[in-house]
Amino acid sequence: MIRPSIDVLVTKADSKYSLVVATAKRARSIVEGAPIMVTTDSTKPVTCALFEIAAGKITYERTKTGIK
Repeated sequence: MIRPSIDVLVTKADSKYSLVVATAKRARSIVEGAPIMVTTDSTKPVTCALFEIAAGKITYERTKTGIK
């Protein structure tokens, strides 16, 4: 089973594409040394980013030039 569930993640974003961009940006910041805000068994940055988004710790703002 995939954790966190895609059903939960889609409710946190307005589209799957926004979810992917927000996850990628957060994963890059984790790789650069940002602290992980949730407890998870995984050490992979993308998985940690997805868990943070599912927990509501990470939000995004859609602008004309992209996602912040």
